[in-house]
Order: sequence, then structure tokens, then C-alpha cells
Amino acid sequence: MKKILLINGANLNMLGIREPEKYGAKTLAEIEQAVINKGKELGVEVDVYQSNIEGEIVEKIQQARGVYDGILINAGGYTHTSVVIRDAISAAQIPTIEVHMTNIHAREEFRHTSLLSGVCKAIIAGFGEDSYTLALEGLVNLL
Repeated sequence: MKKILLINGANLNMLGIREPEKYGAKTLAEIEQAVINKGKELGVEVDVYQSNIEGEIVEKIQQARGVYDGILINAGGYTHTSVVIRDAISAAQIPTIEVHMTNIHAREEFRHTSLLSGVCKAIIAGFGEDSYTLALEGLVNLL
């Protein structure tokens, strides 16, 4: 059975509380459970991880090599600032999909640039909580 790692970055643990008009009312735990359930439907195992700390995300990506067949990542604000997360994704050589709940290109100018996109297989953005399950479907199809 294929194994997928879902990584959520900074402030995503605040989903359900943080700006519900942008991110919806569901908590991160509810979204993660939806991805796990979708994974079962698709015949893959999904593990979840969240950290507000950039270095911990880097370590998790590095540890994924040889363990996971694919990664879904919503790095939150680190998407726009983290060269080290980009480098970790590149070094791990695991097919990775970048996930965003909002359309980053329709938001503030600084959110228009993703440092991660160039090393990811694809980007799913703008579908709210459904961005995660859509990304999982795409990743499973890629694998």
C-alpha cells in the first residue's frame, strides 16, 4: 500500500478559529481526518504532521525519504519565505503536491510567489478544505 505524508505548516493548527471567512470553520483535525478517509477510499495510507517550526518541517521531509511515496504540503506562510523547506523537498526526491486553501494569486502581493512550486509536481489552490482531498487524488493518480 502506498504511503502519503500530509504536512501542515505554521498557523494551520488554528484552522476553525483563524479567519473563518477565508479558511472556513473546520478544524485542522477535521480536515486531516477527511484526507485520511479519502486515502482509505483511494487505497493509500495517509499520515499527518503539523508544526509551526520551520526546522521541524525540514526534518520531517528529510525523514520521509524511503518511507513515503508522496507528500502533500501546505506550508502556510513558509510557502513564500522558506528556501530550506524548498531544498528539503528537492533533496527528498519524493513526489510532492503544494496545497493552499485559498487562491494565493488572488490575495496580497507577497503571497503570489511560492518558493516551493518549482520543486513540487503540482499545486492545488483555492478550493478551501477540498484543496486537500483534490491534491490527494491528484497525487495518487501521479503515483
